Amino acid sequence: PGPPSPRTAGAAAGSAGALSPPAAASKWVRLNVGGTYFVSTRQTLCREPKSFLCRLCCQDGPELGSDKDETGAYLIDRDPTYFGPILNYLRHGKLIINKELAEEGVLEEAEFYNIASLVRLVKERIRDNENRTSQGPVKHVYRVLQCQEEELTQMVSTMSDGWKFEQLISIGSSYNYGNEDQAEFLCVVSRELNNSTNGIVKEPSEKAKILQERGSRM
Repeated sequence: PGPPSPRTAGAAAGSAGALSPPAAASKWVRLNVGGTYFVSTRQTLCREPKSFLCRLCCQDGPELGSDKDETGAYLIDRDPTYFGPILNYLRHGKLIINKELAEEGVLEEAEFYNIASLVRLVKERIRDNENRTSQGPVKHVYRVLQCQEEELTQMVSTMSDGWKFEQLISIGSSYNYGNEDQAEFLCVVSRELNNSTNGIVKEPSEKAKILQERGSRM
């Protein structure tokens, strides 16, 4: 028999093409990170153009050479535990770290994969945690102020600069003005002792000084 006609050859080629994977499958990338498999899209891995992952598998003719395992997954010799936050950040742009993971470990991986925006976020979180730890527990200072009933309204108006009421105690009527007794009270107020910024202690305002002067008379 003679060679197949062009029509027959075209049909055979079409049948072979139908058996090949669809073109859409090429957008998915399989990664083998320290023995754990991750699957993501090329679009996600290309969110940071200068990152290791983009250079590895998202550019035409990969700039970085990498071995693949028998499944065709890129082999990356890194800790898979800390790769999850890296991949999720590329997916949605948010830094989410499980409680059992250390920020320092995520920072190490972010630096390895060269994701500059994530490195900044993790460093900010580590710095915030260190600041909260260095401040220690919040302490309070208490004062007891003595006032008459007619002075309560004025005292309320002077509650500022962090001072707040804790308790109001009636101590009877010790003063007599004309024919009327004036009820007298003890007012307990408190304020956070740690009221400094960058090690500079703020001076109390005039209203706060009024409260301190009244308390010193007790």
